[in-house]
Amino acid sequence: MNLAYRDVRHNLGRFIITCIGLSLLLGVVLAMIGIYRGMIADALELVDTMDAQIWVVEKGTRGPFAEASRIPLDTREAIARIHGVTRTGAVTFQSIQTQTGSAKLRLYVIGYEPGELGGPRRIISGHGLTGRNFEAVVDRRTRLDPGDHIQLGRNNFTIVGTTDNAVSSGGEPAIYLSLDDAQRLQFDLSPSAIRKERARGITTSASTNTVSAVIAQISPNASDKHIVSMIQRWKHLSAMTRHQQGLILTQSVIEKARKQIGMFTGILILVSAVIIALIIHTMTMDKIKEIATLKLIGAPDRVIINLIVQQSLAMGLIGFALGGVLISNIKDIFPKRLILQPLDGLSLAGIVVIICLLASLYGVFTALRVDPAKALAG
Repeated sequence: MNLAYRDVRHNLGRFIITCIGLSLLLGVVLAMIGIYRGMIADALELVDTMDAQIWVVEKGTRGPFAEASRIPLDTREAIARIHGVTRTGAVTFQSIQTQTGSAKLRLYVIGYEPGELGGPRRIISGHGLTGRNFEAVVDRRTRLDPGDHIQLGRNNFTIVGTTDNAVSSGGEPAIYLSLDDAQRLQFDLSPSAIRKERARGITTSASTNTVSAVIAQISPNASDKHIVSMIQRWKHLSAMTRHQQGLILTQSVIEKARKQIGMFTGILILVSAVIIALIIHTMTMDKIKEIATLKLIGAPDRVIINLIVQQSLAMGLIGFALGGVLISNIKDIFPKRLILQPLDGLSLAGIVVIICLLASLYGVFTALRVDPAKALAG
């Protein structure tokens, strides 16, 4: 006879409610882990999408994602002439806020030359930029479809295609424009600003001959570190490898947010352990008279130990399973990207098992100290 199963059947309603409450807590822990993974993936997404081994930026800066960088557009031709470079592209980056209908929309504008490096990795609907003015490709998180229109600055852009998982390090969905359109959006002054500058006697011919970075692909036999060292000799430019750009993003741009999410995850795991321990202790205290009866009739200690440990493990694992199912079904409605990896789930399941075993020790210690005479008390 399995006493743990019998006791659960006897108090089925309370056991189910306890498991549901625990599942919500463990579901939040899973969500925090998924947000942590999603934050890192978002930070590296554009670096991976652009598929460039070399990033060339303004001297003294750490790249376009960490701080402002402006270099001449003709830098691309100079980089293309380096031995070992097979393909280049010039890109600009800018965060803007616009409005679609009655809703505000924050976008990360990426300007690139159609057909060159810097564009979206894949198009999931519609088509890519054709080179015409006022066309745009957007990430699907914008909820815009091909044929829709969006106002950026003083111009109205037509959505010609959509992509996925194209976001900034802060999770803002990306919108791809041609380099000319992106430069005009970034550098052109508004009419009122032009009139003001002219009244001050200042020439208003804004230069759009600058970009945020030049990216390059190299041949398989070339060394990215060697090419970077060559570019570093130029006084007005700085360069970094793809790996170095990734380190800057994860260890500088999102470092504090990443550590904060990790700290909250650790706190939630600790809180889960305390709550599980309290629940098991309460369940044990509710069965004091039954445990005393078992000891009175001569039941061995292992029967009592199995009763408490099995219930503890069942409650923890059922709560974890329900929490996992819940988060898996609602992860797409989170404002930021949430990534659930099987290894993270298995690791958390192992932690839950350890917590349940440790938490049951106090319940076992309490049960073994019960006086059999309590079974005869009123």
